Amino acid sequence: MQEIDPGIWDASWLWALPLIAVTVVIHVFGLGVIDENVERIAALMRHRRRFTPIFALIMGVTVTLATLLHGLEATVWAAAYRMLGALRDSRLAILYSLNAMTSYGHTSIALERHWQLMGALEALNGWLLFGLTTAFLFAMIQRIWPARRAPRMRRQTEDVR
Repeated sequence: MQEIDPGIWDASWLWALPLIAVTVVIHVFGLGVIDENVERIAALMRHRRRFTPIFALIMGVTVTLATLLHGLEATVWAAAYRMLGALRDSRLAILYSLNAMTSYGHTSIALERHWQLMGALEALNGWLLFGLTTAFLFAMIQRIWPARRAPRMRRQTEDVR
């Protein structure tokens, strides 16, 4: 079994922790911007008869924007790998980063030995970012879907009286 030099270990943590913080800030800011716009659009569409197709479209756009956020964050990691010399090609760095962030890990691309711990830390970052995205999407569904039913429920209750 190979031992890991403590200096290598420390350097990976020193680079990865700020990258995790930066990508989480980018992600939360991006989700906040998305949320503001979704809320505004949903408010305009709440009283339409065909809310479900509109809501599906809103969800599709939201998921696409969240995917772009994840791509941006993978690009931040890829830029760090390039700057550190952990990977020599920008396209490979982005591919590696997306593989690490999604925990897909299918490609045979490997970081320079000195930086391999960063790949595992990026995978941890990916779990955090995907958790935030999942919570956001769930909260959005919980907030918007019942709000559509409220006016309909009031009308039905009034009709019964």
